[in-house]
Amino acid sequence: MSRQAQRKRALCWIRRDLRLSDHRALAEATKAYNDVAVVFIFDTNILKRLKDENDRRVTFIHQSLVDIDEQLRKKGSTLLVSHGDPCIEIPRISKQLQCEAVYYNRDYEPYAKKRDAAIQAKLKNNSVDFRSFKDQVIFEGKEIVTKAGKPYQVFTPYKNAWLRQLESQDYKEHRPNLKHLMSAREIKPLSRPWSLKKLGFKENTLWLQAGERAARKRLHSFAKHISRYADARNFPAVESGTSGLSVHSRFGTTSIRELVRLAKSSRSNGSQTWLSELIWRDFYQMILDQFPEVTQESFQSKYDQIEWPGSRALFNKWCRGETGYPIVDAAMRHFNATGWMHNRLRMIVASFLVKDLLVNWRWGEAYFARYLLDYDLAANNGGWQWCASTGCDAQPYFRIFNPVSQSKKYDPRGAFIRQHLPELSNFPDRYIHFPAEAPIKVQNDAGCVVGKQYPQPVVVHSVQRQRALKLFKGVR
Repeated sequence: MSRQAQRKRALCWIRRDLRLSDHRALAEATKAYNDVAVVFIFDTNILKRLKDENDRRVTFIHQSLVDIDEQLRKKGSTLLVSHGDPCIEIPRISKQLQCEAVYYNRDYEPYAKKRDAAIQAKLKNNSVDFRSFKDQVIFEGKEIVTKAGKPYQVFTPYKNAWLRQLESQDYKEHRPNLKHLMSAREIKPLSRPWSLKKLGFKENTLWLQAGERAARKRLHSFAKHISRYADARNFPAVESGTSGLSVHSRFGTTSIRELVRLAKSSRSNGSQTWLSELIWRDFYQMILDQFPEVTQESFQSKYDQIEWPGSRALFNKWCRGETGYPIVDAAMRHFNATGWMHNRLRMIVASFLVKDLLVNWRWGEAYFARYLLDYDLAANNGGWQWCASTGCDAQPYFRIFNPVSQSKKYDPRGAFIRQHLPELSNFPDRYIHFPAEAPIKVQNDAGCVVGKQYPQPVVVHSVQRQRALKLFKGVR
């Protein structure tokens, strides 16, 4: 009998892949082993860095785990949950359950790679296999490279190579055999209490439902509208204009392969545009994996020379949505209330912070990192560096969004602005995008005087644009 055939028990450690369906590591584990326990560790190394006890992400993770546990219980199993340092917890649990292997899906963030390497060394000493799989991206690492064998640093040629290399097997479903789950009777004694209160957190209200089953519903709903995604995605007031799946994608309550399968099921402009956005996701994960220094410095390092003159006072007004530019303020107030922001608005507010307020992009990146429900290090860093013109294949420094023009183009009737800045709701369309220009009679008729019920503009865009150009041109 082969050594593999003798093996009976394994752990499947879920991390940012909070689902049971189309799960590569779980599929491989249940293929090779008769008894597999699904485990999640509340990593205290991560939790202790969170500044808010009602952090929305912890609520989303917790609710998604409840969903998984309910599904496992129907199969006679249960979710094994612990909290602590995974470098201690994974070896401990695998030893107590007498597991011969730990299966997991790869993560490309610097901390995760360092943590996983340390766990692998410890498990090796205990003669336990530590088997990793590609699951959160379609192509990873150096699977997509230039003819010279180097990682791409420009998106369009990367995208073209990605599409040329894509085959159906790259996005096929990996279906676990849930008959090979360890019984709840064996798992329960090892599972620690995992209520949010026990973890030191409070439940937050989320703008969407968490969990794998909720992700599937949202995916099916978006499938009805994907054909118009190319046009509708830029208008924040259009509720069905985007998929709303970024949070589910971030925490893996749906698989990237399922998203690609949806994109490939249609040849509409909308589905192809959406596929391009999924490729951007792979691109930024690759950049983080191959160039981890981007977490500490500009991808184009010459721009680290810039001394940003923007003040903390201006930054704070940006954070609160008190800049006097309605599209920026509406976006930030909605973000503060929900932890989510429309992609077009992310570009507008980031450009405004960096190139109008002349504030270091790292401040904005850190603010988003604290409050984004769909926070992903690779995408957040990549997006901010793109807007700040410091990243790979970034927006050229001389392309500076005019917040008023952007507002008129993408929220023409001011529907989004009126929803989130009710004090401006009575302004006519002509002035809703920049009420500071409205005659005082119009302001009085609208019941909102700029400088009293709504802030005066903190800067003059045309002046700040020239200052931003000078900053970038001054880089040697």
